[in-house]
Amino acid sequence: MASAAARDAGGAPVELLGDYLPLLADAAVSGRRPHRAELDAVGRLGRQAAEQGISAGRVVQLYLSAARRLWQDLPAVVRSRDREAVRAAAAAVLHVIDDAVATLAEGYAVARRDLVRREETLRRDLIDDLLRGDSDLTTLVERAEPFGLDLARVHQVALAAPSRRLPHTDTAISALESVVFNRLGDRDVLVATKDGLLVVLAPAHPAATNRATPTDKPHNDLGQLMHGELNRLRHGRPWRVAVGRAHPGLYGIARSYEEARESLTMAGRLFVDKPVIHAHDLLVYRVLLRDQSAIVDLVGTVLSPLVQARDGAKPLLETLDAYFATGAVATESAKRLHVSVRTVTYRLERIKTLTGYDPAEPEHRFTLQAAVLGAKALNWPAEPLAGAG
Repeated sequence: MASAAARDAGGAPVELLGDYLPLLADAAVSGRRPHRAELDAVGRLGRQAAEQGISAGRVVQLYLSAARRLWQDLPAVVRSRDREAVRAAAAAVLHVIDDAVATLAEGYAVARRDLVRREETLRRDLIDDLLRGDSDLTTLVERAEPFGLDLARVHQVALAAPSRRLPHTDTAISALESVVFNRLGDRDVLVATKDGLLVVLAPAHPAATNRATPTDKPHNDLGQLMHGELNRLRHGRPWRVAVGRAHPGLYGIARSYEEARESLTMAGRLFVDKPVIHAHDLLVYRVLLRDQSAIVDLVGTVLSPLVQARDGAKPLLETLDAYFATGAVATESAKRLHVSVRTVTYRLERIKTLTGYDPAEPEHRFTLQAAVLGAKALNWPAEPLAGAG
């Protein structure tokens, strides 16, 4: 009977039935309810099934199939009794089924929660070590394998920052896993949290999946993919996503992560209004800030005279920024600033007078533009220049 039930349940191990069938037989003959210790044993079998990776549906099917097969033999066991005795025996068997299956499911659920917590801890520790980039490579390769990560591949890291606090972690991770796995495949992808941010580690060149169509783009934009899915969540909007550049190997993961973190910080400092920022778009700022003292000196030397203007340096800096962004076209700059062309030309002349640098002269333009970029990166003049006298 146990073997037949196991076949009904797709080959579930017979051992998971334990003493369940004798319990049913006792109930049919004597009406005895199972003792607490007997039910505890069933609960342990449920935990064992979860640890073996057997689905909850198959385990429950095993128990119900065993009960059904015993039920078919029940009339032969009690055929000498009257109708009320048969009804009482059937009720006793159903009580055992109810208690046993409930206990089995509870044990299974407890084990699954423990497994999820254990996996989440392993995932969190792994992502911490990967993003730090200074762990032993051999050990990391072994730890990454169960998560489907091939550390020899080229990866990139993307970070998502909520507007306020991070929403329910499991919900956010599940949402991202669903869409990222669907687009990029479920290997070489890891989704976790770190320091209040959602972290996605993904291959730079996703493997082809059966879901792809001839019209699909060869490379999905990871940042846009994440932002679109996260905006569906009830909490956390508006999200900002930063994507590091793709780099090979273990240390490439840590490098991509640092680029993504720097991009988030820089975007906030520069008041970038785009929801998705790519590290390669902010490379010029990283170059400028690599030599902090030099950029402070540049901004102080070239732009500090602008504070003498009647309205301060800010309107003149905004004019320079718009002028360079529009290819040095005054009319387009005026549209962007919502002022007249005359105002733009007046401000450009004022900048020339105060600084000695003419924005219209190509040889002066590069110096002014580098200084303006540096001022934005340093948040000057809102914040004083560090080390400036």
